[in-house]
Parts: sequence; structure tokens; C-alpha cells
Amino acid sequence: MRNIKIENETKVISYRITQIFLGIILFFILIFIPNRSSFAASASEINSKVDVALQTLYKNSPGASTLAKEAKAILVFPDIVKAGLIVGGQLGDGALRKNGKTVAYYRSAAVSYGLQAGVQSFGYVLFFMDESSLQYLEKSKGWEIGVGPSVVVLDEGFGKKMSSTTLRKGVYAFIFDQKGLMAGLGLEGSKITRITPDN
Repeated sequence: MRNIKIENETKVISYRITQIFLGIILFFILIFIPNRSSFAASASEINSKVDVALQTLYKNSPGASTLAKEAKAILVFPDIVKAGLIVGGQLGDGALRKNGKTVAYYRSAAVSYGLQAGVQSFGYVLFFMDESSLQYLEKSKGWEIGVGPSVVVLDEGFGKKMSSTTLRKGVYAFIFDQKGLMAGLGLEGSKITRITPDN
């Protein structure tokens, strides 16, 4: 009986080491995909998806439209795909817009661990309310959400709780179009890096 117990414990340890190893590999694949790659969407595809995402968001969440008018810039990731089993990864490309025009492109990538299983797609928008937060994004070679400017995730009822004075600083996020079943959806730990997609 003791030998069986030791054998089972060894299998568990081996399984966990394998999961960690696969997670590390997945992390490097997601973070270090070349800026120009066959996996990336083109600039025109990103912009088209961003247009649709913003139209849908503003229609369903009027507060987001109000927030956009006050923001210095908006970073939109219209299609993030998250998949995993114990070890999970999420990836998607988006565009940074100022005064309604795209000025740069970025990739959002993350690896997570824990009780999670399935596939999920969603989008999110970051509203940069002050120049210092925006400059942090533009000057950093890779911004990990949770480090640097604070990010507050908002829901549809945020407008009743916050004033225009409150919304003048920091970064605010909207998560939208959640499709699929998966626990543990969040933005913290997502790494955002600038990319140069094909036209």
C-alpha cells in the first residue's frame, strides 16, 4: 500500500512539473511572437474589428461613450481568445486611438494557472484619462497590467458612482462580448506590447 501511495504521489508531482513546463513554453510563445508574423491580424483587420467593437460598446454602455470623450486615448482589444486546462493563455491584437484615429498597434498576452478549463473570447477597452498614464504605455517596452498605472475595471453602472473629477486620472477598463465558458477571466497580469502589423 505504501509503494502504491508513493507511486501516486510521484505521478502527481510529475504531472504538476509537466504543467508548469508547458506553461512556461506557452508564456514565451505568447510574449515573444515576432511583431510581424503569420499569426497576427493585419492593420486593416484590427481597425475594422475595433470600429465594430466600439460601436457595440457605446450602444450597450452609454457610460463608456461618455468616458471616451474625456479620455486622452483609448486602447481597444476587440478579440482576445483565452484557452486553457489548468494552464491557460490569452492573446489578441488591438489599436490605440487618439481623437478617433489609430496611432499605434498593440498585442495583449497573458498566461495563468489554476482551476480553469475551456475556451473563451472577449474584448476589452482601456481608457487613459491622463497624459502620465498614456506616456507610461507609449514609453514602456511592455506594460504588465497591475504594474505601473492603476487600472479600474468598470461595469455598466459605474456612471452613477463616479464624477467627472474622479475620472480625470488613471486607466479605466471595460470588458465586453464575453463568449464561452471559463472561470477566472481578468486583465491583471496581461502584458501589452507594441507591434507593427502588415497593412
